[in-house]
Amino acid sequence: MLSQFTDISRINVCGGDGGAGCMSFRREAFVPKGGPDGGDGGRGGNVVIQADAQLSSLIDYRFKHHFRAERGTHGQGARRNGKSGEDLILKVPMGTVVRELDPETQTPMFEIADLVHDGERVVVAPGGAGGLGNTHFVTSVRRAPAFAQLGEPAEEHWIELEMKLMADAALVGFPSVGKSSLIARMSAARPKIADYPFTTLVPNLGMVRAGEYSYVVADVPGLIEGASEGKGLGHQFLRHIERTALIMHVVDMTGGFEDRDPVEDYRIINRELEQYGAELSERPQIVVANKCDAPGTADKIADLKRAALDDGHMFFAVSAVTGAGLNTLMLAVGEQVAKLRAELAVSDEPVDLRDEEWERRRLQREKRFRIVQEEPGAFRVVGRAIERMVIQTDWENEEAVIYLQHKFARMGVDDALEKAGCRAGDEVRICQRAFDFEGAEDFSEYEELEDAGEDVAVEAIDVADAADEGVEVVDAADAEDDAETSEGE
Repeated sequence: MLSQFTDISRINVCGGDGGAGCMSFRREAFVPKGGPDGGDGGRGGNVVIQADAQLSSLIDYRFKHHFRAERGTHGQGARRNGKSGEDLILKVPMGTVVRELDPETQTPMFEIADLVHDGERVVVAPGGAGGLGNTHFVTSVRRAPAFAQLGEPAEEHWIELEMKLMADAALVGFPSVGKSSLIARMSAARPKIADYPFTTLVPNLGMVRAGEYSYVVADVPGLIEGASEGKGLGHQFLRHIERTALIMHVVDMTGGFEDRDPVEDYRIINRELEQYGAELSERPQIVVANKCDAPGTADKIADLKRAALDDGHMFFAVSAVTGAGLNTLMLAVGEQVAKLRAELAVSDEPVDLRDEEWERRRLQREKRFRIVQEEPGAFRVVGRAIERMVIQTDWENEEAVIYLQHKFARMGVDDALEKAGCRAGDEVRICQRAFDFEGAEDFSEYEELEDAGEDVAVEAIDVADAADEGVEVVDAADAEDDAETSEGE
């Protein structure tokens, strides 16, 4: 039988295509030279990932892997704009990390967002921009622009969704130390319990109520030596501990089937936590000596208590079978969780600010561009903002192509190409288009040109040894500022 617990999914997302702008002129009786009146195309819908407190797994993405938002409609005459596409909202459990995947290797490249609050959202596949109608390209010298922008096709890509449990405390330890029995006694959770190792293969959550306290405890599958290196599915289990504020380290005082030393078990698990992530070893920890009702464990309990207290950890001796010591443990855990919650509440930033931060980072990534020399005499300009302009240009319309060339000059693309070593006659490649470079142009020649209503500033990015690798990184925002300054002079 397949497990219903799903903590990693990879899905293909694509925003909706943008609608094309309209090239139209007002034509009415008794209205000579009515002028341009083409409407804008509608923007494509975004694919949005949103955290939902009602969900507990990524099961919805187990069998369906492709998601696409609605496209925008085309603009029309009489300044009628096209309708924008509806956003597609994909809901995930709280505690989901969203990562961008390399299209070839399918390995994570960078983290897009970490959704830990109910309702928190991030755009993972922006819809294509709608094309501008010809009304946007009117200037003092271009009174009747006979071109409009095409809609931008949306890009599809793969992302990874990784769910990390959102629990206040996590029960960790070797297999068969009694973690499942403890969570069953402490809460209403009913995990599988049996007298053999690795009975628990997926985490279990239980709500605990003790006195005035209530909190969530996670029963994490057993760890073994080498878990930090991935042994025994260690990475899959250890990731769930990252979210918890408190670690409940359970140690079997009987030594299990192998008659292990409890103190050595305690040391091994702590080493694995430290090797997986140094911050885990610094996290508040309560040491729980379980199966203390077994005969001949008194000396072992004393040795473990001494080791735990020397490390600065609280210590409790309990029995999941008889319930001895459990009430005291549950109250102590509740008190610690309440303190940790209070500390987090002070530093936690509002959800809307986190949403704005994810969006700001996305826009920054979109605005960057760089120049790469692919071969002698051939350079490629890479950047979503630049590529969008090329895609939205009607290459059958000479006036539209000239406008694009002027726009590149204002953005500093020509200057950046020269700095990267591009010379007149070299080939410049953008998307699937190739051009002959004619050299940087004088901005003052295009003083009459106006921006077409979109923010095309591109921020610089740091590339190690860029010059050695034939990469020129530029800041087009600064380039446009310089252009405006020279025009003003």
